[in-house]
Formats: sequence, structure tokens, C-alpha cells
Amino acid sequence: MIERAETSVHQAHATGQLPRAPAVLELCDVRKSYPGPVEVLRGVDLSVPRGELLAIVGPSGSGKSTLLHIMGTLERPSSGEVRVAGHDTAALSDRRLASVRARTIGFVFQQFFLLDGMSAVENVAHGLLYAGVPAPRRHAQAAEVLERVGLAHRLEHQPAKLSGGERQRVAIARALVARPAIVFADEPTGNLDSQSSEQIMALLHDLHAEGHTIVVITHDRDMAEGLPRQVEIRDGAIVHDSGGA
Repeated sequence: MIERAETSVHQAHATGQLPRAPAVLELCDVRKSYPGPVEVLRGVDLSVPRGELLAIVGPSGSGKSTLLHIMGTLERPSSGEVRVAGHDTAALSDRRLASVRARTIGFVFQQFFLLDGMSAVENVAHGLLYAGVPAPRRHAQAAEVLERVGLAHRLEHQPAKLSGGERQRVAIARALVARPAIVFADEPTGNLDSQSSEQIMALLHDLHAEGHTIVVITHDRDMAEGLPRQVEIRDGAIVHDSGGA
């Protein structure tokens, strides 16, 4: 029986028929309009399985930022369905949605958004403030994840004393510290030199290899092509998905 099961798995691998991991993020016919009316998203369908690393790529004005806000539950769609870690966001009150966001979503932004008066470990621990983690444990978890991103020797340094690449590592640590179901990285290398950019992308690949689910939003096609899956958006619609079902 064991041999038969193992043979079936090997055959499934060979034919590409293994089922995909459960989806962490699902969008179905998502649309977003603003007064005018201006239709920014036009029926977006997207599924992100657990443990995936992908890029959403498109030029300025393509709808990337609006899509990020809706995927990250910072905005609600005009219509369509958004499910994050199994939660139907339309069924949640604003307060409940904020709670789900704090526990299941991590954000990394181009501008870092670190607090200048705090050390690296304090900035990361701040990411647990709304997750119900006791203060002593917040500091310990922050130190652990900073060590994971290569900053064990920078725990007490404030942002002004860190390089751009180090600040982005702190921002990544802050996004990861609550162990979210999915991390959104918005132009994570946009403010970095080429060497620091390569290091940050290598770190994202390492985190992906450990099982983290990461969505990178970018206009940089070269960066996108270096990731396992590329989703291209233009004029508010997905026009190509290298990993779509």
C-alpha cells in the first residue's frame, strides 16, 4: 500500500497533477470604481496558494496600487469577492476586518515607514502591538525575526544609523513578526541601490523557501521575471498570469 501511494505521488509530480496548496488569497470578479465614474479594476480574478512567491507587475496607472489596497483589505471593492486566509472580507465589520488584517497580513513598503525614535527591535515589536502579544514576548519575537533577516547585530540601532538595505530588512522583519498568512511587498527595492536590491530579493527567495507566502507589487519587469510566478495587470485587468489555473 505504501509503495502504491508513493508511486501515485511520483506519477502526479511527473504529470503536474498534484493539487495546488489551499489558497491564502482569492479574488473573484473584483471591480473598483471611484466617483466620476472612473473604473480602476475591471473584473480581477486571482488565486494565491499558500507558500507561493509571485509578482504583480504593470506600468503606472495600471491599477496595481488599488489592487494592493484591496488585497490587503485597506479598501473594499465596489463589487466582487475577496477572501483572505479563508475570511470573506465583505462579511466583516470594519473593526473585525482590522483585526483580521493585523493577524493575517504583513506589509512591506518602498518608504520603509520605520519610527525614527525607536530601535530596530522596537520597530519590529511594534508590529505585534495589535496582535495581543504580551510586551516581553513582543521583544523576544522581534529579536528572533531580526536575527532571521541578518540583523542580530543591529537590534538597538535606530533607523538613522542603518543603511537603506538594513532598514528594508527591519521592515520585512516587522511584516513577518506576527507570522501572517501573506506578505505584500510594494516596490520593496525601489529606494535601494543595486547591491542592496539583490540582497533583499535573495532574502525574499529564502523566506519563500521556508514556506512564506509573498506577493511583490512592482513595475520592474526584470524583478518580476526573477520570481516563480508573474501576474501582469494593465488598465485594471489581468492580461497574463504565468501560474494561473
